[in-house]
Amino acid sequence: MNPEIARNLAQRVNVGDALTRSAISRPARRALVDGDRSWTYAEFDGWVNRLANGLTGRGYTRGDALALAAGNSAEFLAVYYACAKLGVVCVPINLGWRTDEVRYVLDHSRARGIVLESHLAAALAEAVTDVASVADVIIAPGTGDGVEPRGGDRPWPRLEEVLAEDATAPEVLVADRDPLSYLYTSGTTSFPKGVVGSHLAIHLESMSAALDSGWRAQDRFVAMLPLFHTAQLNAFCTPAIMIGATIHLMRGFDPVSFLDTIERERITQVFGLPMMYRAALEEPSFAGRDLTSLRRAVYAMAPMPDALIRACLDGFGCDFALLFGQTEMSPIATLFRPEHQLSHLGAVGTALTGVRVAVMAPDGTLLPAGATGEIVYRAPSVMTEYLRDEQATDAAFAHGWLHSGDVGRLGEDGMLWFADRSKDVIKTGGENVASIEVEKAIYAVAPDVAEVVVVGLPHHRWSEAITALVVPKPGRHVDPDTVRTALREHLDGYKIPKDVIVVDALPRTSTGKVRKNVLRQRFTEHYPRP
Repeated sequence: MNPEIARNLAQRVNVGDALTRSAISRPARRALVDGDRSWTYAEFDGWVNRLANGLTGRGYTRGDALALAAGNSAEFLAVYYACAKLGVVCVPINLGWRTDEVRYVLDHSRARGIVLESHLAAALAEAVTDVASVADVIIAPGTGDGVEPRGGDRPWPRLEEVLAEDATAPEVLVADRDPLSYLYTSGTTSFPKGVVGSHLAIHLESMSAALDSGWRAQDRFVAMLPLFHTAQLNAFCTPAIMIGATIHLMRGFDPVSFLDTIERERITQVFGLPMMYRAALEEPSFAGRDLTSLRRAVYAMAPMPDALIRACLDGFGCDFALLFGQTEMSPIATLFRPEHQLSHLGAVGTALTGVRVAVMAPDGTLLPAGATGEIVYRAPSVMTEYLRDEQATDAAFAHGWLHSGDVGRLGEDGMLWFADRSKDVIKTGGENVASIEVEKAIYAVAPDVAEVVVVGLPHHRWSEAITALVVPKPGRHVDPDTVRTALREHLDGYKIPKDVIVVDALPRTSTGKVRKNVLRQRFTEHYPRP
């Protein structure tokens, strides 16, 4: 064996190795449950190894990019871990993206192939075939009837046809800081930025998440948020596999199915958005459910309103915790722990093990406790860079810290309090939406609009509701419903404003910049609480 590879295998940090170790130490324990299918750790690891070796046979090597378009399924995780073991970069595709966004990501990531589920093939065929670099299309089972593999110069084999007979783990060189994934996240521009996440970053974040959460091999997780988002993938699934726990995959949230799964499978750990817990509480059958197996429920996006967190604690009868972070942090930066849920209402937690949190002034000075500024981080779990965007990367790492773009303050006890977002990104229902994209679309469909500004306003269901404030041109009329209907041809459904508010003028600074913070404050009660 090559001496460099031998040393690397003995000492490397590789997310795929975590699966190998769990398969050796807990071979008979259930790893995944996907509908009526399930795999032990030994079975899942063998499947991943066969897939990795099959990809090697198709010419994939360290540093190649393989896109992945799939819902929550065992196949998603199998591809992710096969890529990890080979040093191939996995590029998850957000299933809510438009065709032009998918096309951009495939081209920008320089993906040489894509694994996509059969029921998605028709919708993604145009984007896939438009990108010349995507020379390999592999069809996973999916939920529909499937498609016939294409012939000609670009055949579309099925995933099972790619599997090699060899189920031994591939032994190849993969450096600790080699990229594991390119995760594309919306920013202040129309197209998403590619966050480069390394094996080291995601491995250490996964270890810290499991440590700080007190997870153990006997835990049984539900994975119902999309795996193409880092929160579900790297804040829960990679830690669960690292410790040898069981993951029950769900393709989406339905309150009845959610509660049924908890009862039937004696689930101990769940992760959802605040609106999901509210929906479960409001489900008529909730009062008669046996949820005593639950140890912890985790939520994301933002602190829960006082009334909701109290109702959740009473109704579910388990610990609750909030994770706060961003894709660039792999993703957890702080954890709002169970013991703080009622004593620090509105906070977003204390630093995850291995993370340092600070608040910075615009000149790079670190601010004392109580002072408001930009939230910044230092940790080995920080992203490597923004893919092929040196300017954005340099800005993100200015003064030797990762800049979050969020505004907040630290308490004397180390508690982080989130105040606002300096970047105009709206977090709504688990998705990040760039306000500038929505603003451009409104200008395109509403010729009677003179000015528009898009903000996120507090909403009991969506955390933040995308809201447009428009100023009509003199003598013109703007109908909110007409604008929202027209936007359906230009935006994904989750990006369409929940309301369009017509105003006479927009508040501005002395330099003419629209004061979005004033608008957020003025309309903070626009959406009534239930």
